[in-house]
Amino acid sequence: MTMDVQITRATADDASSAMPLLLAQFAEHDIRRSHREADEALRGMLADARWGTVLLARVPASAPSPSPAPSPVAVTVGLAVLPYLWTLEHGGLVAWLDELYVVPARRGQGIGRALLLAGIDAVRGDGCRALELEVEADHLRAARLYQREGFERLTRTRYSLDLVTRPAAAIDPSDAKQGPTA
Repeated sequence: MTMDVQITRATADDASSAMPLLLAQFAEHDIRRSHREADEALRGMLADARWGTVLLARVPASAPSPSPAPSPVAVTVGLAVLPYLWTLEHGGLVAWLDELYVVPARRGQGIGRALLLAGIDAVRGDGCRALELEVEADHLRAARLYQREGFERLTRTRYSLDLVTRPAAAIDPSDAKQGPTA
């Protein structure tokens, strides 16, 4: 089922290959980030491996390009974005599968699974103790993939607070509950 797919760690030189896929993923899931914001975030991650890793899936180019420029040897058809964080709950470094995307024309060919398995190997090799992710409630195909690969469904609900768009709240110390006293 999996065609000739090559999974590699992205470098700063790969940002222009990864960006269209990242923006397509954002559009598919109604994630509102400007091109500039996405580009800065991606380049920041690619510039410092401590932030995580980005994997790219490439397949051989299928047809010569009609343009006078040389046709590419391979075409980027998928990506996995795996930022790192330090958690006490897991006792150290953890990866978060932030994005897993395969272009629609290449879905169902095992590329997403190949990216996922390569991602597991990469983050384990980088010393991560766990890999966590989230799935849209109606994205059953993705949920089945993760379950087949051993991910366990948690009973927690994830929340998020956008600190960029929400102004800082003024905290009145008299409103704060006092902790235990001695």
